Amino acid sequence: MNAAWSFDALPAHIHYAIGVDGGGTSTRARVVHRSGVVVGEGKAGASGLMQGTPQAWHHIAEAIAHAVQGRLQADWPVPGTANIALGLGLAGANNADWNASCLAANPGYTRLVLESDALVALLGAHQGAPGALVIMGTGAIGLALQANGERTTTGGWGFPCGDEGSGADLGLQAVNLTQRAVDGRHAHTPLTRDVYATLGGTPQAMLAWCGAARQFAYATLAPKVFAHAEHDADAAQMLARAAQSLESLATALDPTHTLPLAVAGSIAQRLLPRLSPAMVRRVVPAQGDAMDGALALCFL
Repeated sequence: MNAAWSFDALPAHIHYAIGVDGGGTSTRARVVHRSGVVVGEGKAGASGLMQGTPQAWHHIAEAIAHAVQGRLQADWPVPGTANIALGLGLAGANNADWNASCLAANPGYTRLVLESDALVALLGAHQGAPGALVIMGTGAIGLALQANGERTTTGGWGFPCGDEGSGADLGLQAVNLTQRAVDGRHAHTPLTRDVYATLGGTPQAMLAWCGAARQFAYATLAPKVFAHAEHDADAAQMLARAAQSLESLATALDPTHTLPLAVAGSIAQRLLPRLSPAMVRRVVPAQGDAMDGALALCFL
């Protein structure tokens, strides 16, 4: 049993602790039985609060259902809102209005703690010890727990005005470059041709796509930037700027470079080879993931 899972401190009617990591792309849930046995993990669609509270709760429930389906032992009770301690780490939970809306829509969990996805990722990465974390996936944010217990945050302002270096930001840059290539303000490149074809191959189709696209849709284009970077100078420049954004977040969190630094998120992982040698030397493997951090919330 993980030492952080102190079920003895929970009421006797709580049979399950569930840690949920929810962002702009997906939702992951890990379910632990009171005995300390990990029941399972499940995945569903996005539950970032910027995409709406109803969608968040729908995908949280779906991820939990996938985690327990066919995995319960015969003498275990069926998980329900009354016998679950739920720790939620959701993108956008640092927005007070979205946080309040999510808590108000609680479908009946008697023990519920909601924090940002960045905080639970930080708690998981360093097992609650002082450290820094930069997350770059669909969005981008940095968080640190200082030695004196103070929390520091950088970035995380949200798409489209923030989240520099994120998947959504890279996708937005790729679309903007493609628009300029289509109307003659920039020469076509392998990246712009790929994006243009993906968005329909006509100005009308691309305009319609842009009118409907949100954060996640733009983030789905980020892999194209990586795919073309070797032979496309514009794509390579986008990734160089993204790497600089990651380093900027890390430096703002810890200007003295004394805290261990973990990185998380698909974009951050792919940017590691593009970071400066000094920054690479600071990076340490995460000791746990965001679901570990969310589970820890259950026992606070």
